[in-house]
Amino acid sequence: MMNANKKSSYTGRQLAVLFALILLNALLAILYYLLIPPEGLSISGYTQEATHIPRWLLGLANAGIVLVIYSAAGLAGYWFARKLGLPGVYRPGASWRSWFLIPLLAGLILGVILVIADRVFTPWIASAFATTHPEVNWQGFPHPQFPLSIIASATAAIGEEILFRSFMLGLWAFLLNLILRRWKATRAALWIANVIAALAFAASHTATALVLTGVTTPAELPAPLLLELFLLNGVLGLVAGERYFRDGLVAAIGVHFWTDIIWHVLAPLLL
Repeated sequence: MMNANKKSSYTGRQLAVLFALILLNALLAILYYLLIPPEGLSISGYTQEATHIPRWLLGLANAGIVLVIYSAAGLAGYWFARKLGLPGVYRPGASWRSWFLIPLLAGLILGVILVIADRVFTPWIASAFATTHPEVNWQGFPHPQFPLSIIASATAAIGEEILFRSFMLGLWAFLLNLILRRWKATRAALWIANVIAALAFAASHTATALVLTGVTTPAELPAPLLLELFLLNGVLGLVAGERYFRDGLVAAIGVHFWTDIIWHVLAPLLL
C-alpha cells in the first residue's frame, strides 16, 4: 500500500507540473496577442479580416486551444512515458544540473549554431530566390520584436515540446517498442522515434516559411531554405529528444527555450 501511495503521489506531482506549464502557456498566449503589432498577425498567417478581431478575443481563443490540445497531448505523452519507463515530466531526484544547467548549456550552444548557420544560409537562399522568385527579398528568418520575443520563445518551447517530444516521440517510441521489445531494443525504439519527431518538428516550420515568402507550396521553396529548416530544427529536435528521455519534459523545454532566447532574443538585440 505504501508503494502504491508513493506512486500515486509521484504521478500527482508530475501532472501538477505538466498542467502548470500548460496554464502558463495559455496565459502567455493571451499576453502575446495583447502585445503583438498588426504586422505580427500577418506574419503569423492571419488574414486581413482577422486582424480586426479584438486582441483579447484572439488571445482567449488561442488560450482555449492551448488548454485543450496541449492537455490532451500532454496526458497521452505522460501515459506513453509511463509505459516506456521514461521520466515523464521530470526525473525524480534529479539535481538542478539536469533540469537547468545542462539544458541551459545545450541551448546556448545550439542558439549560437543557429545564428551562425543562418548567416551562412541567407545569401545562398537569397540567390536561389533571385532565380525562381525574384519578388522575394530574403534577408534571413525574422524574429518577434522584443519583449514579444521572450514570450514567443517560452510559448514555443512549452507547446512544441509537449506536442513533438512528449506526444509524438512518445507515441512512436511506444509503437516501435511493441515490435522491438522482443529483441530488448527499447533504446533503438527511442532513438528512431526521436528522429521521426525531430523531422516532424522541422517539417512543421515549412508553414512559417510559406507565409514569410508568399509562395504557395513547399515545392516552391528553394532547396537551401528547406535544408536550413530541416538541418537546424532537426538538430534542435534531436538534442531536446535526448534530454526528454533522459531527464523528462522540463529538460527538453529548457533546451528549446534557451536556444530560442539566443536565436530570437539576444542575437537580434546584439548583432
